[in-house]
Amino acid sequence: MRTTVRRHLGKVVAGAAIAVTGTAVMVAITLPGTAGADDTTGRAGGAAASAAAGQQGGAGGAVPPAVVEAAPAEGDRGTGHDPLTDDEVRRVERIALSRQMMAAGEDVGGDRGPQRLGVDLAEPDAAEVDDPGAPRRADVTYYDYRNDTLVTRTVNLATGTVERTGTQHGVQPPLSPEEQTEAARLLIADPLGAGLKADYRDATGKELTSPDQLLLASMVYRAVPGAEPAALDRCGEHRCVRLLPKVKDGPWIDARSLVVDLSTRKVSRLAG
Repeated sequence: MRTTVRRHLGKVVAGAAIAVTGTAVMVAITLPGTAGADDTTGRAGGAAASAAAGQQGGAGGAVPPAVVEAAPAEGDRGTGHDPLTDDEVRRVERIALSRQMMAAGEDVGGDRGPQRLGVDLAEPDAAEVDDPGAPRRADVTYYDYRNDTLVTRTVNLATGTVERTGTQHGVQPPLSPEEQTEAARLLIADPLGAGLKADYRDATGKELTSPDQLLLASMVYRAVPGAEPAALDRCGEHRCVRLLPKVKDGPWIDARSLVVDLSTRKVSRLAG
């Protein structure tokens, strides 16, 4: 977007990348261009090339009808190092989330049960690396907002049992889409989100009322004691995030000066 707009939060970013500065230790991220994830230029170009090829090869310049091959059916269970199937993912999610975890845990929105972060095929145990018959396992990771704990449960896909459970404090993996959405909701509702809403209004002419109006990226934020407001001193122990919001079909909005502590559900502005 090349039209100059008033700057409220700092600036509307239309470039390809944002340099991360400051005293906090964080995960670096490179932003895509203004078109973002919804850019269809590549797909359109591929379709045009295919059509041109068809016109050259078809009789009389006619484009032959397209033939779409059906995708191979995905089995209920994979083998070896195959990616987890959808059925396997659903199954291990049911197995990993015990009644005790459901009753005692809390997700990012404050509801019962820990926040699920992801399900991944587990690495084989050291003694099983060269064993073609080694059992397939899945690691299911959760973040429990009740006590700021990362929980990993390893499920044996053959036996349907949880083989081990690991808990860690102060470990902050990348945020899930649900956590990014909740962080945006808190920011929009907070007085410190006024600049974000003003920049959105300048870019679109519309009011920003919901995270659904934005495309979101994020960086986990870790505090350096004494280098920022006291409210952020526990970031790293708490789950804190800096959002990188993008107007759908529009520019990025620079919101890096704001940090959302999802553990306390509070928004703070970085000093300086």
